Amino acid sequence: MQPLPTSSKTRTHLPFLLLLLLCSGCDKKEASTPAAATDKTTPLFTLLGADVTGIGFVNKVVDEEKFNVLTYRNFYNGGGVAIGDINNDGLPDIYFTSNQDKNKLYLNKGHFVFEDITDKAGVAGTKVWSTGVTMADVNADGWLDIYVCNSGDVDGAFRENELFINNGNGSFTEKAKAYNLNNEGYSTHAAFFDYDQDGDLDCYILNNSFKDPARIELYSKMREHADPGGDKLMRNDGEKFTDVTREAGIYSSAVGFGLGVAVSDVNNDRLPDIYVSNDFWERDYLYINQGHGKFHEELIDRIDYCSVSSMGADIADLNNDGSPEIFTTDMLPADNYRLKATIAFDPYHLEDTKYRANYHYQMVQNCLHLNDGHGFFQEIALQAGVSATDWSWGALIFDFENDGRKDIFVSNGIQRDIMSMDFREFIGDAQKKNEVISRRGKFDYRDFITLIPSHPLANYAFENTGDWYFQNKAQVLGLAQPSFSNGSSYADLDADGDLDLVVSNINTPCFVYRNETNTKEKNHYLKTTFKGPARDPFGIGAQVTLQMGKQIMTLQNFNTRGFQSSIEPSLLFGLGQTDRIDTLTVIWPDGKKETLAQVKADQSLTLDYAKAIVAPAKQSANQASNAFKDVSAQVLHGDATHHENRHNDFDQEILLTRMLSTEGPRLVTGDVNHDGKDDFVLLGAAGDPCKLFLQKSDGTFQSKPTPAFINDKKFESTCGAFFDQDADGDLDLMIGSGGNEPEMDRSNFLVRCYKNDGKGNFSPNPTAIPQLIGNFSTLLAEDFDHDGHAEIFLGARAVPGNYGLPPQSYLLKYDRGEWLNIALPSLGNVGMVTDAAWADINGDGFKELVVVGDWMAIHVFKNDKGLLTDPDTVPHSTGWWNRIHAADLDKDGDLDFVVGNWGLNTKFKASTTRPVAMYVNDFDDNGKSEPIITWYPPLDTIPYPFVSKLELTSQLPALRKSILKYADYATKTYDSLFPAAIRERSLVYKVETLESAILWNEGTTFRLAPLPKEAQVAPVFAILADDLDQDGAIDLWLGGNFYALKPQAGRHDASRGVFMKGNGTSFTYQAQEHTSLYLRREVRDAAVINTAQGKRIFVARNNASVLVFRKRD
Repeated sequence: MQPLPTSSKTRTHLPFLLLLLLCSGCDKKEASTPAAATDKTTPLFTLLGADVTGIGFVNKVVDEEKFNVLTYRNFYNGGGVAIGDINNDGLPDIYFTSNQDKNKLYLNKGHFVFEDITDKAGVAGTKVWSTGVTMADVNADGWLDIYVCNSGDVDGAFRENELFINNGNGSFTEKAKAYNLNNEGYSTHAAFFDYDQDGDLDCYILNNSFKDPARIELYSKMREHADPGGDKLMRNDGEKFTDVTREAGIYSSAVGFGLGVAVSDVNNDRLPDIYVSNDFWERDYLYINQGHGKFHEELIDRIDYCSVSSMGADIADLNNDGSPEIFTTDMLPADNYRLKATIAFDPYHLEDTKYRANYHYQMVQNCLHLNDGHGFFQEIALQAGVSATDWSWGALIFDFENDGRKDIFVSNGIQRDIMSMDFREFIGDAQKKNEVISRRGKFDYRDFITLIPSHPLANYAFENTGDWYFQNKAQVLGLAQPSFSNGSSYADLDADGDLDLVVSNINTPCFVYRNETNTKEKNHYLKTTFKGPARDPFGIGAQVTLQMGKQIMTLQNFNTRGFQSSIEPSLLFGLGQTDRIDTLTVIWPDGKKETLAQVKADQSLTLDYAKAIVAPAKQSANQASNAFKDVSAQVLHGDATHHENRHNDFDQEILLTRMLSTEGPRLVTGDVNHDGKDDFVLLGAAGDPCKLFLQKSDGTFQSKPTPAFINDKKFESTCGAFFDQDADGDLDLMIGSGGNEPEMDRSNFLVRCYKNDGKGNFSPNPTAIPQLIGNFSTLLAEDFDHDGHAEIFLGARAVPGNYGLPPQSYLLKYDRGEWLNIALPSLGNVGMVTDAAWADINGDGFKELVVVGDWMAIHVFKNDKGLLTDPDTVPHSTGWWNRIHAADLDKDGDLDFVVGNWGLNTKFKASTTRPVAMYVNDFDDNGKSEPIITWYPPLDTIPYPFVSKLELTSQLPALRKSILKYADYATKTYDSLFPAAIRERSLVYKVETLESAILWNEGTTFRLAPLPKEAQVAPVFAILADDLDQDGAIDLWLGGNFYALKPQAGRHDASRGVFMKGNGTSFTYQAQEHTSLYLRREVRDAAVINTAQGKRIFVARNNASVLVFRKRD
């Protein structure tokens, strides 16, 4: 058993000094607030003081000699908020947990006036450190009880959770032990819900491990070993709760550092599922309810990556399609200063090691997991604009202004920036520590704590603008007061039809915000409360769906949400301008159902379980409605798997943000044996031979062993083409080599040619082509000058080991027995080519060459009767282009182009006014160039270097003298890092667009139009333009994803393939549930091949098998 290196997943943790010494990455820094608003109108939310509300709660957290952030890792995690009507008067009341003082209960008297009834209610609590709180009717008597989680006490004598049973007369009796809910873990939160569908409320208790994360040895099966401090699932057996954790399939191990729990039916099977947010290196858990009291943990199968330091979580339907999304918070700052001064990302090899040890992929960012309708998710936080909210805790999804679109509130801030990189560096220096200690002659915690920066942060309030995008409007909405905010909750506190907000803060008064929507916006609403069955009076788990024409809205009645907090058990729908609902359908946890028609808006409606009837069993999706079927197993016979060789590009080029060595494989298609049927070659990575598949008469494909390919397996085969090189009537094969491995022998970058004997047997033909050496991405054969011989365009990808230097591309012409390079200088030095297409764009019978690439504009080389001219470039088209495909998309007689770019689901955002830039130079005069990429962080108006201080100074050690501290580097721009004399030598690249697009041919000009949002979730590497569904119109299909990025650049894995149905003039996205063209992994190429059984779609994936699809009959 070998310990896994410590990850960046750290905050305040025990013992803190030791952890800081051992931790290789974590993060937090100086202060910033969201961009200031220009809207001067009255805010939507009004902050009410204690003089108005009577709520003067402050969660005081004071460092003490034996109990402080250096001895208790969760010292600054703060408290929670629960809202619910504890006296059944129709007005929701508020409970706050306190870390070092009494918990508080405030009774709502109406009109935002509250009374502190803590002492007479008997709910102050007797423990030393309260965390999460949930209101639930535990004993099913119709009165909300209060369950308080406790933690903090290392010895455990005062750590039991407390259950305050509501006596119905304004008083409560503590009965946690009687109900067997007096858990003694480092409890964070709890959720009450009916997991086993027996009618009563069970309890999931979320715990934060007793163990010191720096001392745990990690191995892949560790989470399967139960630990006393692990999570617990407690089944309600009437008089008491029974621990069913193990038998239900719940992890309860020492590696579970739980910080958030949310419950929802994520896969639409009418069973409640559980999402658990875990801190540190442990991944999150997604428990899918199997029925019969069992769960199966399926996060890896359903979610491609999760947050690193997952904190709060909420689950709700953000795009009004009837299926809930999952949102989790992390610690990624949105401004350059805090990003550079407080965040250390794990190196790529450590992320890879964690994944191989079964800890999954984790990124330092908030995650927004988009539900596909079946409980499988695409992570789109970067595209949605919600990935970076600094040190964040609570996440609440609700409709701020009742416009019908749910928004996101995030509470953030930490009392001290314990992950300040300069503080961590100081604490890791034994000499400096000893100097501080020697001043007093002993260790004094105050000498160290006072060195930690403290900066309040503004909370975030993201307004949903539609189309998967959110804008932070905290300032405009009145929610941007700097603070150290933790738990938060919402409710309609004044019964006016909009949701008010309550936030718990450390060492400052809590925030109580009144929502002014009812007076400002005049939007309609509907509130639903529940009269549930006997053992669940508040209807926990009920789902309500509204339908208004084609629009639907869905909410589920689960009340544990955000961070350490809970909402009242009711639902409030914002309806915008709709004043009447066509149908309202409530489905109760046991499946009973009631539908109401023509429901009036602007009312509070009580839904009564007694009126519901037994609903038909939920039907599974009709498979016949899916357009395509995976027939890979039936069609492919032989090994059609691409095997990527392991190579870390970042070892040689520290300043790269992504690898170039994993961009294959490509497919090469053609009839190689003269039988009238197309065959294909799957190109191989280094060490993985190319594979030839011959089509048989029944439309299946059989692999054909080819010794020449096996003998040449050392090559990284990156591009290829079939053409009749020797004019003997059959198709020969030319293959370009590449990769990005500068240590590889130069001969491994040779272009190779294989002679075909006419039967599909290939043999090396080294004299058929010049001995060209290069890192090639593109090889196209085309007789563009009509001389009867195909010319070859060889597009070069990059110079291995010198990313950013222009590589040499070639245009080869066969003339009187020899190949000549006839490329214009503008073509030979066009840039870092990734793809190209020959296409007659003006209808004169001569094909033009259109070239795309990395950091390149789209170049169009016109063909003047067999002579290429210097290129035209499409204005404002510089991008990170991957693919181009020509087709007449609008049936107007000319060829348009589909071009695959990097997409919008990335940290990098590019425009003409805020481009991503790269400066390439031998900055240290060591004979090797370095690329420095600059970008605009979300809250900044000037560009900064993207790489970290450690990366930059490792590549350029001379800079260590000028940027001694992380805080120094956090202010550095490219211009301030290097003098003008050095900067003026740099090659400068700029990217203006990252959207995949259609390049429409409009006769004499081109128009670049972005593809729909669904096509922007990941880089596009595969493009098909064909009548895929055989209805007579051209359709589009795109495939992509890219994994080999540095952790700070993210992981691009959200594409499942994008099918856009054509009608002859336009294209409409089709959800995967209607197509079954559902692909995970990294798609790199695709081809449509005609077979005896009809068209088949072939898809090549990196480090995975080829897939084949056919249209369903």
